[in-house]
Amino acid sequence: MEDSLGQKHKPQEFTLVSISELASSSSSSSSSSSPVVARFCGDSGAAELRLRQETDSDDLAFDLRTSQIFRLGPVQSVCISEGDAREVKSHSRGVTIQFRNEEESSAFHSAFDQRKKDNIVQGTTPLPNGEISFLKSKFDDKIESSSAKMYFHYYGQLLHQQNMLQDYVRTGTYYAAVMENRADFTGRVVVDVGAGSGILSLFAAQAGAKHVYAVEASEMAEYARVLIAGNPALSQRITVIKGKVEDVELPEKADILISEPMGTLLVNERMLESYVIARDRFLHQNGKMFPTIGRIHMAPFSDEYLFVEVANKALFWQQQNYYGVDLTALHGSAFQGYFSQPVVDAFDPRLLVAASMSHVLDFTNIKEEELYDIDIPLKFVASVGARIHGLACWFDVLFNGSTVQRWLTTAPGAPTTHWYQLRCVLSQPIYVMAGQEITGRLHMVAHSAQSYTLYLTLSAKMWGPGAEQGGILQSSSCKLDLKEPYYRMSQPQVYPVAQDQQHQLIPPQDVPIQPQDLEDADLMLQASPNSGAPLNSLID
Repeated sequence: MEDSLGQKHKPQEFTLVSISELASSSSSSSSSSSPVVARFCGDSGAAELRLRQETDSDDLAFDLRTSQIFRLGPVQSVCISEGDAREVKSHSRGVTIQFRNEEESSAFHSAFDQRKKDNIVQGTTPLPNGEISFLKSKFDDKIESSSAKMYFHYYGQLLHQQNMLQDYVRTGTYYAAVMENRADFTGRVVVDVGAGSGILSLFAAQAGAKHVYAVEASEMAEYARVLIAGNPALSQRITVIKGKVEDVELPEKADILISEPMGTLLVNERMLESYVIARDRFLHQNGKMFPTIGRIHMAPFSDEYLFVEVANKALFWQQQNYYGVDLTALHGSAFQGYFSQPVVDAFDPRLLVAASMSHVLDFTNIKEEELYDIDIPLKFVASVGARIHGLACWFDVLFNGSTVQRWLTTAPGAPTTHWYQLRCVLSQPIYVMAGQEITGRLHMVAHSAQSYTLYLTLSAKMWGPGAEQGGILQSSSCKLDLKEPYYRMSQPQVYPVAQDQQHQLIPPQDVPIQPQDLEDADLMLQASPNSGAPLNSLID
């Protein structure tokens, strides 16, 4: 065994054309056009990539446990060290790598991925069921206590519960999904995951549930008991249990789970992980989940007003005589800081410059660990010539009832919810022509403050004659903290449209759900792929 491992971890070397170090938070950067030797090794016990320039005696080292590599073109890639995914304030560092040819690029990527995979597996602990996990699954082990305290304090207040209850799109869709699928609830045992005020438990009881276990970790559990007791016709069939789904024990298995685990961009607050844990702990093998799947939708957008608004926030730091002090030394950091905030607002769908694509999360079979690191390749075709300012995102969820399949959507143009939509704004926009291909990647890494660090790259391919031989014409990247968004709560504006740039309302892209996305592909063929469909329309 030791011999095989020794073979697997022999150093590997590659010769690179050049590397260029990405600008750090201090706005400094360095580059070299001299040949570079890239070496994969594990001398320190952890797999590392070491880059040594012929003109420099110092190695540039990347720990593969916290690094990612992305292709920018056939012979160009970027390697980024993300730091500890659980540290909110960690900063990226990285290099752009130029290879001699496409074959060496592919070989390097394969070696990188294999070394990273081997390193992760070596550091894991086998679980009793034979599965392997390199991150702990218990809530208190993966979430910092200060974040959890604030989180449960927030949801323990009636005013915040009222805000959610008064989102009539949200609450009304849940009510309709339950009542239209009484056959799924009548005589069944239900677990309400993160019950809050208990409203979903009451809906389930109204639909004829045999018994409902309302699990709630915050102080809202006491209010839920009061509210449920105030409805005596239903209260005998509802038990409120104060605690986390990761820790509590229930007297019986559930036939159906119901929950509202969605946060901004679907995944914020990391409650989806608790929903999946509840599935594994409490749900019968063939039980139902309300909601059943979620989809994150993405499309590039052009919004000059928003870009200028974000950029102008840093103008304060351009003052050269602020009470006799020159503030300009901090302007660059402030500028990048404002662009590290995702923008949460409702926007006009006519700002989209390409049909949307989606990423599916099937709550019935996804593993908890798969939610720690979500990597989404992006590919669009521009419908108009425009300056792209970033990526717009929204989500929808499907309630797969036996009688009715109902969608809850947060799409632009649909009735606004308390989730609004989210936009990642690039500090360096890119230009595209109609028909030009836009590629990129949205990489979401969970951290211990119950949110995600977002890494976005958008690139425009070469355009015109000979484009098939060309690569990336321009590229722009950004790092954002989903925990610290810029809440821009204005209603969608109608923007004036220039004569030479007629933005039309782009119909949502049909998203073909493949069998590998869902076990029941026939179900999704019935469900509307139109993410902008009216909330209360039935899916035939």
